[in-house]
Amino acid sequence: MHLLPAPVTGHSHNNIIMLTTNYFIITGGPGMGKTSLLNALQQQGYTCVPESGRAIIQQQVATGGNALPWADQNAFAGLMFWQAVADYETLQATQQPVFFDRGIPDVEGYLALCGLPVPPAVAEAAAALRYNPLVFITPPWEEIYRHDRERKQTFEEAVRTCNMMQHTYARLGYRLEILPQSSVEDRVKHLLACLPSGM
Repeated sequence: MHLLPAPVTGHSHNNIIMLTTNYFIITGGPGMGKTSLLNALQQQGYTCVPESGRAIIQQQVATGGNALPWADQNAFAGLMFWQAVADYETLQATQQPVFFDRGIPDVEGYLALCGLPVPPAVAEAAAALRYNPLVFITPPWEEIYRHDRERKQTFEEAVRTCNMMQHTYARLGYRLEILPQSSVEDRVKHLLACLPSGM
């Protein structure tokens, strides 16, 4: 299986930029507290979109598929791409803040991290389907990093992932806000205090 353009990438064919300012990305390396933060935001009533990677891994393992980061990275990235674009489109009617555990640019960053070429469809979607200019980064934090069945990276690999995501989002013109290494409650307060007034 190889990367295919998702059906919605046509948005970028005429250099049309979609800017969805109530969409906020939380990204960084794996195991840096993104899921805990998203869960806490969801408990406060915010709409949150979980990372697709873990669900894809679980589905592929359950069905004997090969689209796994330790098997076929290109196919794994393709499934993440389709899901990220679908998530972007599905929530367009929502007016309130939406928090995403990773976004379309993360797929571009993942491919670059793996040394794989970035197909035009992915680059076009990352450039054209825009989130709020403010992107939140969960920085490397070795004390909370844990392995599990889906997360097989070493801490050093997680750090490289974080660095690549920061580079990718900055190159695409996003402004990065590094979240503190503190309790989930403090991280939520910090993040919400950074949101534009009126949200």
